[in-house]
Amino acid sequence: MNRRATGAAGGTAKGPAGGPRRWREAAEEALYGPEGFFVRHAPAAHFRTSVHASPLFAGAVAELLRRVDEMLGRPGELALIDYGAGRGELLTGVLAALPALPGDLAARVRPHAVERAPRPDGLDPAVAWSADPPRGSVGLLFANEWLDDVPVDVAETGGDGVPRYVLVDADGTEHPGEPVSGEDARWLDRWWSLPPEPGARAEIGRPRDAAWARAVSCLERGLAVAVDYAHTRAARPPLGTLTGYRDGREVRPVPDGRCDLTAHVALDACAAAAERTGAPATGPGLPLTQREALRALGVSGARPPLALASSDPAAYVRLLGRAGEAAELTGPAGLGAFTWLLQPRGIPLPPPWGVHGEAGDRPSG
Repeated sequence: MNRRATGAAGGTAKGPAGGPRRWREAAEEALYGPEGFFVRHAPAAHFRTSVHASPLFAGAVAELLRRVDEMLGRPGELALIDYGAGRGELLTGVLAALPALPGDLAARVRPHAVERAPRPDGLDPAVAWSADPPRGSVGLLFANEWLDDVPVDVAETGGDGVPRYVLVDADGTEHPGEPVSGEDARWLDRWWSLPPEPGARAEIGRPRDAAWARAVSCLERGLAVAVDYAHTRAARPPLGTLTGYRDGREVRPVPDGRCDLTAHVALDACAAAAERTGAPATGPGLPLTQREALRALGVSGARPPLALASSDPAAYVRLLGRAGEAAELTGPAGLGAFTWLLQPRGIPLPPPWGVHGEAGDRPSG
C-alpha cells in the first residue's frame, strides 16, 4: 500500500508528558516526525501498490491526463500533480507513457511532485518537487493512496455508551480518553454515527476532509482524483480500520516509527468537503471502483487470442503478461477494489463519465 505525506492541518490534544496521546498526534510524529517512518523508509520497500504492480497503471493515468487535456481545451501548459508522490514512481511512469499518445501532450505537461520527504536522487529534472502544492494549476491532480496516511483521531464507545477519544502509548497500549466533543462530535454525527454498544470504533475523518479540500483548491481548473481503500456512510466498518504495515505485512498499529499507520478513508465526506472549496465550482465527486476506472481507461485483463500463439509467439507472450498485470490491477478482491474519487473543478468530467450526466447521478453525500 502507498504511504505518503499528509499536509494535514490543525492541532491535537496532548496527554501528560511521556503519557498516552490521541492517535492523531501519535501517528503524526510516528510517520512524519524527525525519526518518523516515512523520513527513514522508502514506501516501495514496504508496500506493493498499483504503481509498482504494473506500468499499465501509469499508462491509464496518462490516458486520463489526455482526456482532461481535451476538456481543458489543450492549454499551453498542463499540470500533472502527484499528491503524496513517494519517490516519484508514478510521475516517472506517466512521463514514460506520454510519448506514445497522439499530439504534443508530452511537451506541454508540467509534472509536480508534492511530498514532504526529500527529493530522490536520479529523478527526471523536469519534475518539480515541493512539500506544498503549486497554486492556480490547470490540469490533473492525482493522489494515490495518500489520504489513508493523513493521521486521524480514533473514537470508541465506552461502557457508558458515550464515544470517547482513544489514547495510545508509544508501545500501542490504548486507554479511554475524554468524550468526543466539538467539531469532531459533529463530524461523527453526520458521517460515522457510533452505536451505544461498548467497543464500537470510528476514525474521525475531519483532518482528511480538510486535507482533500485544500488539495483540490490548488487547481484553478481540472480534475482531482483520490485513490484509496474507502467506505461510505451506508457501510462504515463497525470496529474501524486502523492498522500497521511493515515489510509488506500487516502488523499491530504501534506509533513508534517502525511501521506505517493507516486507516481506510471516508471518501464521501472528503468529496463533500471539497465541494465547498469555493470558486471555481468543484463538482460532486464521482466514486468508482478501480476496476471500473481502469477498464474505462483501456486496461483490460482479457487474454489474447490463442491463435496468436501460433502466428506470433513473442507477441502472444507479451500480451499474456500484460493481461496478467491488468488482472492484478482490476481484480475485485484485490487492487481492483480500491475506490477512485473523481472530482472536477471548473470543468465537466471527462468521457466516459461526463457524457451522460453520471456525476449528477452519484451524489457524494
